[in-house]
Amino acid sequence: MSTLPADRDGLVARYPRHDRPVLRVNFIASADGAVTVDGLSAGLQGPGDKEVFDTLRMVCDALVVAAGTVRAERYDALRLTADARAWRRERGLPEFPLMVIVSRSLDLDPAQLVFADAPVRPIVLTCRAAPASPIAEVAEVVAVGDERVDLAAGVRLLHRRGATQLLCEGGPALLGSMVAADLVDELCLTMAPLLVGGRAGRIATGPPAPPRPMSLRHALTRDDMLFLRYARSR
Repeated sequence: MSTLPADRDGLVARYPRHDRPVLRVNFIASADGAVTVDGLSAGLQGPGDKEVFDTLRMVCDALVVAAGTVRAERYDALRLTADARAWRRERGLPEFPLMVIVSRSLDLDPAQLVFADAPVRPIVLTCRAAPASPIAEVAEVVAVGDERVDLAAGVRLLHRRGATQLLCEGGPALLGSMVAADLVDELCLTMAPLLVGGRAGRIATGPPAPPRPMSLRHALTRDDMLFLRYARSR
């Protein structure tokens, strides 16, 4: 087993962009499968996790997150460091990735920094049954689906806009729906060396779906943290 690289180029080599459309998911969990501590993922974080998190955001075209996660984790605007922005410019990429939020209810706060401080106007994927919402003043609201958000249609829409390298940070219900729709190409899973117990949920919840075979691409460590990357078996 190898050590997680400490340098940016080494991390990018382990978590690369692809020459084909990819939906990559990034999650952290405890050794006993808990996805949160006291309701938040911050209690699981450890050495190396922030570097992987930042690298995945740097190389993506769009970050897709459920509205519940945006609220619970108090998401700020999707801003990158000057170094990360320079890396993107050197490769002909937009300076910032798109921020994409999935919400059926449109129960979102326009004053939250993810909207109010956004360097690029966020996209909110919703459905035609969603109520009117002031969020349309600070984001582009796009309906995909009638009664529910059609995730596959949302992914196709992003691809048409040139966003083919998609990164999802959750939450568990969104990941479960993506698994059921057979949309997930990669899972990047950080395992924290903790036993949490209690009633914390798992990384994916939702409708039943057939098991999706995945291949292990790497297993890296740093100070007892374990970094796994699985890719769809082809």
